[in-house]
Amino acid sequence: MAFDHEEQEQLDTLKAWWAKYGNAATWVVVAGLAAYSGWTGWQYYQRTQAVEASSLYDALQEANGKDNAKVQRAAADIEKRYGSTSYAAMGALTAAKSAFDANDLKTAKAQLQWAIEHGNDEYKTVAKIRLAGVLLDEKAYDEALKTLGGDVPAQYTASVNDRKGDVLAAQNKLAEARAAYQAALAGMDKKSPARQLVELKLEAVGGTVPEEKPAAAA
Repeated sequence: MAFDHEEQEQLDTLKAWWAKYGNAATWVVVAGLAAYSGWTGWQYYQRTQAVEASSLYDALQEANGKDNAKVQRAAADIEKRYGSTSYAAMGALTAAKSAFDANDLKTAKAQLQWAIEHGNDEYKTVAKIRLAGVLLDEKAYDEALKTLGGDVPAQYTASVNDRKGDVLAAQNKLAEARAAYQAALAGMDKKSPARQLVELKLEAVGGTVPEEKPAAAA
C-alpha cells in the first residue's frame, strides 16, 4: 500500500503541475515542432530550388556560344524563379558574356548589373570588373570608375586596380594609372599569368616595374 500511496501522491502532483503549466508546455512543444518542421521544410525547399536551377543552368551552358537568344531566356528564367541561388548570378555572368559576344551591349550591361545587385560578394565583384570593361569600351570613363568603387574581396583587389588603371590610362591620367597598376602588381601573386600584362601596361604609361628582391641566403 505504501507504494500505491506514493504513486498516488506523484499522480496528484503531476495533475497539479499540468493544471498550472500544462497548456503553456503544450504551446512550447507545438512551437518547437513547428519551428523544426519549418526549418526542415526550408531546407527541402532550398535543395529543390538548387536542383531545378542547376538544370536550367546546364541548359544555358549548352546554348552558350551557339544561341544567344536561348542563353538570355534561360538566364532570365533562372533570375526570375531562382534568384536567391548562386546559379542565378552565374547565369547572369554567362549571359552577359554571350550578349557581349553578340554585340548586344545593352543586354550585357543589364545582366552584369543584375549580378552586381543580386550576387554574393565574389560574383558582384567579377560583374563590376566586367561592367567597367564594357563602359571603358563605350568611353564612359567616370561611370566605369564609379562601378569599381566600394569594398571588394581581398582576392579581387589586384584585378580591380588593374581595371582602374585601364580606365585612368584611357583618360590620359597617367600618374593615377601608374599608381593603380602598381597597386595591382603589389597585390598580385608573383607567379600570376596576368602579371606580365600588367607590367607591360605600367611601362606603357611611363611606370617602372618594381625589381624583385633577391631571395635571402640560407
